[in-house]
Amino acid sequence: MKMKRAAVYVRVSRDDQNTGAQETALRDYVEQRGWQLHRVYRDHGVSGALSNRPALDELMRDARRRVFDTVVVWKFDRFARSLKTLIAGLELFKSLNIDFVSVTESVDTSLPSGELVFQIFGAVAQFERALIGERVKAGLKHARQQGKALGRPALRLLSKREIAQLRKERRESRLPFRTLAVKYRISVWTAHHLCTRSH
Repeated sequence: MKMKRAAVYVRVSRDDQNTGAQETALRDYVEQRGWQLHRVYRDHGVSGALSNRPALDELMRDARRRVFDTVVVWKFDRFARSLKTLIAGLELFKSLNIDFVSVTESVDTSLPSGELVFQIFGAVAQFERALIGERVKAGLKHARQQGKALGRPALRLLSKREIAQLRKERRESRLPFRTLAVKYRISVWTAHHLCTRSH
């Protein structure tokens, strides 16, 4: 049977901290499980709130190349500071058949209990997305009922005379919408909309 290759990820937020304690515990854990340590990925002095973390980015690239079989972390919050980021990472690992272990939280997605945790997290994330979608729809509906204009505001509002002149130039000179947009200081979409909507 092929020995499982483990990638260890450690992170500390401040420069005056070090990853030594996490790393020692995770190395011991990997050895106890009888796995082969592929590599330790270290982010030092990097906030977990940042979406771009050098070592984590490298770990994710290596995951896509399937150079290891499992990812081991000390705690979930070392890997991700939001449920959204955690679920995205776990879903990627699952699609690549890579297991995920959080040692202090006793979660191992290769085990039935760990798979259950993954399913619960996924359900919570889906519920969260549904709630956000409902809030957005309710907010837009309320704004429309209040008569508020939705979408990006126009760069500037044209007078009726300017609109008539713009349409005339488009009709007679066939000027491109981009040229008209620059001339009248409006967006290309607005120029197109003014020229194609019914007068």
